[in-house]
Amino acid sequence: MRLSFHGADREVTGSCHLLEAAGKRVLVDCGLLQGSRELDAENAAPFGFDPKAIDFLLLTHAHLDHCGRLPLLYRQGFRGEVIATAATQELARLVIMDAAHLQDEEAQRRARASERRGEQRQSQPPLYRLVDAVNSLELFGRVAEYGKPLTVAPGIVATCFDAGHILGSASILVAVEEGTDRKTVLFSGDIGNRGRPLLSPPSTPAQADFVVMESTYGDRPHRNIERSVIELLDAVTATFTRGGNVIIPTFALERAQEILYVFHRAVTESRLPPSMKVFLDSPMAISAVDIFERYPKSLQPPIAAMIARGEDPFGVPNLRCTRDRTDSMAINDVSGGAVIMAGSGMCTGGRVRHHLRLNLPRPEASVIFVGYAGMGTPARAIIDGARSIHLFGEKIPVRASIHTLNGFSAHAGQPELIAWHDGIQGKRRTFIVHGEERAMTALATLLRDTSVEIPQLHSAYEL
Repeated sequence: MRLSFHGADREVTGSCHLLEAAGKRVLVDCGLLQGSRELDAENAAPFGFDPKAIDFLLLTHAHLDHCGRLPLLYRQGFRGEVIATAATQELARLVIMDAAHLQDEEAQRRARASERRGEQRQSQPPLYRLVDAVNSLELFGRVAEYGKPLTVAPGIVATCFDAGHILGSASILVAVEEGTDRKTVLFSGDIGNRGRPLLSPPSTPAQADFVVMESTYGDRPHRNIERSVIELLDAVTATFTRGGNVIIPTFALERAQEILYVFHRAVTESRLPPSMKVFLDSPMAISAVDIFERYPKSLQPPIAAMIARGEDPFGVPNLRCTRDRTDSMAINDVSGGAVIMAGSGMCTGGRVRHHLRLNLPRPEASVIFVGYAGMGTPARAIIDGARSIHLFGEKIPVRASIHTLNGFSAHAGQPELIAWHDGIQGKRRTFIVHGEERAMTALATLLRDTSVEIPQLHSAYEL
């Protein structure tokens, strides 16, 4: 049995791990590298394996950095089966199609810019086309259920455990039998942050021989969620008092729904005025809300009970969902008293960049970050105190109030990661992935009852 690493190795995004066992090649996740534009070339680089030779792809969840290179995998010859939970399959279709549209738009923008500059050379093509995305989605096959073993192929059985990260997310335990030899490998996916209002906490299997584990926040704990809720509501109230808008760069899956639920509860409890204007300016997030309401069993019991009673846990008075670009542009006319939630969470693309261009220079406005910001992203630059950033070829001054609320993170903090790992018996070896090097190193020094590896890109291990 051989395990090799082809993404999220000594970096945060691009998860992609290959298990070769029982005569089959099983890929676990196939994600995009996200962050600075310099990653475009890395996303287009060879996978480190032959896509045509992959038999199965197991998806831990639907975030772009875990599923976003599936169309490229298809384009290069993959024709195997994609297996995931039902919610992950629904959300991944949404995410992948959105990514394909954005890549087409970006390629057209680059072509127009080259034409304006009078350049003769061909502009950079998109990583994949819309047709690749559509075709790759035809490969979605069997649906995995939490706690129910699924025979992937003879000698290979996968069992999903609720990772508590986003709707449908899973840690996947792969049991392999080769003759009389039996080994288990646990792929953590992204491990959720306990105590969140929407999703169940992460669960783990009792035993695994080998563990592939994320480490995004391996070097620090998170702030308490209720303290972060108070800070969020205080920041919104103070911004409205100044006459400004609140911009929340929002990850479309789970974070957007969680913030809407917090606003719903705050208005119900008279902690925010029912007259406040809230714009959900993200077609993907709007569609994801509908998907959330179809999976009440994956939500915390109070949220599931609300849905059963016909109540909308994400409903806020004066909420406007803007799918159409024209409606999105009309938000520019709102000078104050509004919360504008728009993607992307790291400000690398999407509609939030237009709202930042208008509101960052305004001292009365606020920008509130509620999720992870990778190195090299505009979000990280703003959080780290940049006095200006470049958007659409312009230098935009940063005069708005900036808030970072890491209690809303969908990732486990360091104490939760250690507790998750300690709950697994029989560990022989742990491979740490999906984190900045300082986070990986910090976590590695704290893990017990196992030898620890921090793989390099394309490294391989015999198990």
